[in-house]
Amino acid sequence: MQIFKGHAYGNDFLLTPVDEAIGTAGRAELARALCHRHHGIGADGLIFYTLAPRTATMVLFNADGSASELSGNGVRCLGALVARTQRLAGGNVVHVATDAGEKRLELQAVDAARYTFRTHLGEPTDIRRVQLTAAGEQVTATVLGMGNPQCVVLGPLPDRGRFEKLGPALATHDAFPAGTNVEFAHVETPDRVQILIWERGVGPTTSSGTGTAASAVAAAAHGGAGRDVQVEAPGGTQRVEWCQDGVYLTGWAELVLEGRWINL
Repeated sequence: MQIFKGHAYGNDFLLTPVDEAIGTAGRAELARALCHRHHGIGADGLIFYTLAPRTATMVLFNADGSASELSGNGVRCLGALVARTQRLAGGNVVHVATDAGEKRLELQAVDAARYTFRTHLGEPTDIRRVQLTAAGEQVTATVLGMGNPQCVVLGPLPDRGRFEKLGPALATHDAFPAGTNVEFAHVETPDRVQILIWERGVGPTTSSGTGTAASAVAAAAHGGAGRDVQVEAPGGTQRVEWCQDGVYLTGWAELVLEGRWINL
């Protein structure tokens, strides 16, 4: 199997062309094998893709083999692959079809293997505040859809112990039958938000594109932030703009490996 590896702020993905002979169960098994940090190549997710001029399709599986509708960083890694293989320069637009709809990626800059995109993620959906009991505490959270389910807890960032208890408890809470991505978000200033991420099907990650976008939306809706903010995750900072036509996420992706998986 041909394999590419890319990452955005440390949130890493493997990418392989679609093989129609491999069904859903086989894809889930491959995701678990390839994404394993010691027995495989190592990644947060596996993307099966097809390419055409300035377009692509993607189906994403998390490291644990569960399917995911969308990854903001993963779609950007695929956009970087399109740009690399088709030698696109800044100013080009790449369209990627995902299980959460088509995403439009504006290529802003190319620096060696690093590609910066402004991605239209679409409208956030079903934004509401809820009270949840998890890991023995009562939590107020903003839940919403950002192409995938998101749960954002606004306030001071938790220490490591609380993060490692509350993150998985919320991600698998009964309120979210399909599971959810979890972010803890602290509004430092109206234009800056700091976050920690517990990703569904993965665990702690250094970055999440949709989680970054969801945190910005929650911070604007319920935390006093503006609609154009810098969101800082452990892996780095991305810009989120919540506009009339939806949410835009600006950041980079970097391709780091091209090879073949031989452990079939």
